[in-house]
Amino acid sequence: MSDILVERTGALGRIRLNRPKALNALTHGMVGAIDAALDRFGADPGVAAILLTGEGARGLCAGGDLRLLYESAGPGFAEDFWRDEYRLDARIARLEKPFVAIMDGITMGGGVGLSGHARHRVVTERSRIAMPETGIGYLPDVGGTWLLPRAPGEIGTYLGLTGAQMGAADAIFAGFADALVPAAALPGLVDALAALPQGAKQEAGHAAVRAAIHARAVTPEPTPLGEARALIDACFAFDRVADILAALAADGSEFATRTRTTLLEKSPSSLVLTLRLLRLGRTSARLEDCLEREFHASLALLAEGDFREGIRAAVIDKDKTPRWSPTTLDAVDLERIEAWLAPRAAPVFPVPADASRPAPASRGAR
Repeated sequence: MSDILVERTGALGRIRLNRPKALNALTHGMVGAIDAALDRFGADPGVAAILLTGEGARGLCAGGDLRLLYESAGPGFAEDFWRDEYRLDARIARLEKPFVAIMDGITMGGGVGLSGHARHRVVTERSRIAMPETGIGYLPDVGGTWLLPRAPGEIGTYLGLTGAQMGAADAIFAGFADALVPAAALPGLVDALAALPQGAKQEAGHAAVRAAIHARAVTPEPTPLGEARALIDACFAFDRVADILAALAADGSEFATRTRTTLLEKSPSSLVLTLRLLRLGRTSARLEDCLEREFHASLALLAEGDFREGIRAAVIDKDKTPRWSPTTLDAVDLERIEAWLAPRAAPVFPVPADASRPAPASRGAR
């Protein structure tokens, strides 16, 4: 069986991730297959919308296949994979045809890249969405440093540093999703999308997709992140991780204490790098600018950071005891962190002549 299932059902072009035993973890071949499917459906006037789903009951996509990255010989495999993956993420954000992502179950890392930039993003009561990369010595990539800074207040800073999971309500609140559709209503949504009128103009097509989604959507429960926002805004407003930790210690509440403990388990270098990228992402004009920085920083982390050690501890040996280097925040070399932002390969996105053009509409507000 193929890792990607591509089919047309009525007016709907379907892309189904098909590695359910691996939580649909993304491979380089899958990236190419999705890109080819977008070519096919984009050129087909009978396709009114494109739908991304994951096979199996556990999730859309748990992220990139970390074992393949760890076992690859040399940096060339990772460079090629990330280059094509990030270009695909940017393409999804710029698609003219309605692109619907159903983020049912686990949707993390590379899964967020495929879905979080979509025009129409659906979550269910089973959704568990996160960017947990600092826990493996990495960074919230696939455009995470674009999405996270556009969450309300400092919610994105909190999510990016801690890797905390979001349910449906939190994902909508943070700007990672648009509507909550119960899992039981998903087959009806797919049928409605397949029955969309063909040949509709762009905005009419998007309006029809929104109507199909919201006809089946329900109001989410109160958001835990919203309830904690005042504390998060106060403690995560700083540009140094040490100051964030100090603010959490000074607050002393159960939430602050638990959050501080979580941060102290992460790679110190990854925390500092991630915060720097989140602040740069806040003022970036284009998603592509964030992806470009993430690309070069990813290559640096793989070559000389904690990424390989994080994968070893989480996926290879599974001992859950990574040996970070350095082990403490005060030992992180800030000049080295800045050097990780410098270009290490040919650019993913050559700067266009119209680089000042408006970026895609933000999915949230500060």
